[in-house]
Amino acid sequence: MLLQNRVNKNELKKRIKEDDTKRITVSFYRYVIIENPQELRDNLFAQWTNLKILGRIYIAQEGINAQMCVPLENWELFKENLFKDKRFYSIPFKIAIEDDGKSFYKLTLKVRPKIVADGLDDNAFDVTNVGNHLTAKEFNDAMESPDSIVVDMRNHYESEVGKFIGAICPDADTFREELPIVLEELKDKKDKKIVMYCTGGVRCEKASAYLKHHGFKDVNQLHGGIIDYVRQIKAEGLESKFIGKNFVFDERVGERITEDVIAQCHQCGSPCDTHVNCANDDCHLLFIQCERCVEKMKGCCTPECMDIALLPVEEQRALRKGRKKQDSLAVYKSRLRPNLKEILDKRA
Repeated sequence: MLLQNRVNKNELKKRIKEDDTKRITVSFYRYVIIENPQELRDNLFAQWTNLKILGRIYIAQEGINAQMCVPLENWELFKENLFKDKRFYSIPFKIAIEDDGKSFYKLTLKVRPKIVADGLDDNAFDVTNVGNHLTAKEFNDAMESPDSIVVDMRNHYESEVGKFIGAICPDADTFREELPIVLEELKDKKDKKIVMYCTGGVRCEKASAYLKHHGFKDVNQLHGGIIDYVRQIKAEGLESKFIGKNFVFDERVGERITEDVIAQCHQCGSPCDTHVNCANDDCHLLFIQCERCVEKMKGCCTPECMDIALLPVEEQRALRKGRKKQDSLAVYKSRLRPNLKEILDKRA
């Protein structure tokens, strides 16, 4: 059996768009020793391909981090097979809030050095000494304490469209970049109650252990992240202290939590929290664009990208051939609006 996908991306997207299979979008992770990640990867790829599962899964010697879309008809069999492996028995699932069954268009399993890139030397501290896990109600209560400091452990483009009220939201592009920023931000607050959150909880597992290693005593994290927080507040009739959208790393891009729109279109400045990727495949920049600007700019971030995206595919490929992405970005920067230039400067 072929253990990787060989079908064109556009064809796969077309197939999933036309597919009416009912699917469950789910995410889960577990830090657990995996002696042979490649062997597990191949076994899971074969097994999940047979179950018609789609998704993005990272496997490392330290564990597994998965986001996937499982056909409803195969859901029980998927869980049964997964739980047979004692390393993953009763692994907690986070079920998507908004789900049309089209969150992924292919199955990707990759072996990585870590399940989340953090840049840390795990041998330098006890990664199992994590913070207190808080339920949604406990998290809400902790936010009410004047001694609590709420920290968003996600990237800036995630917190831009949705966050917990009053949270510190570091201006970081990656988790690796964010950890030292948070440490510096909180260096004189080690006597405070630190309350952390992220999308599904996996980043907080490592971040809370990292802070405890650096002398923070009262470290807490939202168990199950924003995804499970929303499930709990709906089930228990609690107030949502999260406003806006929860950014997710799949085809949906975001899940609407409240009707608050806290971001702006990066091109015209109107209220908007819809992330798109630039339609120019040589750029593919992730940015916020309103419907009016989508129409005006043809889904592109700059006039230069629009000119390229409107060319026939063969001409676009010819332009890309032999040209480094860094070179093309330098061209795009020449006539950008200030806010988009700042975004692209960060990316470069």
